[in-house]
Amino acid sequence: MSTLFISDLHLENARPLITNLLGVFLQTRARTADALYILGDLFESWIGDDFLDDTARRVAADLADLARNGVPIFFMHGNRDFLLGKDYAAMAGFSLLPESVVINFYGVPTLLLHVDTLCTDDVEYQKFRSQVRNPQFQAGFLRLPVEQRLAMAAGARDASKKHTGKANMSIMDVNEQAVVAEFERNGIVRMIHGHTHRPAFHQHALSANAAAERIVLSEWHGRGSFPHGSYLEVDENGCRSVPLEA
Repeated sequence: MSTLFISDLHLENARPLITNLLGVFLQTRARTADALYILGDLFESWIGDDFLDDTARRVAADLADLARNGVPIFFMHGNRDFLLGKDYAAMAGFSLLPESVVINFYGVPTLLLHVDTLCTDDVEYQKFRSQVRNPQFQAGFLRLPVEQRLAMAAGARDASKKHTGKANMSIMDVNEQAVVAEFERNGIVRMIHGHTHRPAFHQHALSANAAAERIVLSEWHGRGSFPHGSYLEVDENGCRSVPLEA
């Protein structure tokens, strides 16, 4: 048996092939897992549990079916779907995780996070994140009419694309010192995260002469008629990235 990890699917109505690929994964490989962890940005955007499009409803049904078949599902918010709440979690049959958590997988304590908190070189993004993660801001946003929330979310996505297009790509990745500090603060030597869309297995040297492993999950994407994705499989023998194709 093994535990599976995915992130950064960025699901929306405009990307049906990715939603289909997730459905196949949930109906096949995920059925035999010890658990499934979703580490953020399952959806491209989220304006509140009171507005569910066709994609959100289908994904909830597919996840709930997996949960009913005995596979525990855990969800961590990303920078796109941080407003996803308890109502949708109950509908989809998963448990909500804090923004970072240490869990022991097969004898190895492992830090899970989306990791945008460690992209500290992107000062503009960190200011934006601080604003939108403020509970008062979120409560005010969720009280707005759906149409206004949709318009604001579209504006935020456009602004994000412009920022990404003009910014130095190096600041979009994690800060090395922030990563090492997070390893040492938590007393662990394995970290799994998404967000950066730069899948890899990294090694980091800690101050106690220990070697730490940081595993970056893959973004799911659909180019042409061939969607691609991958999941991380973790068991007592270690970690493996497994590709998915329709």
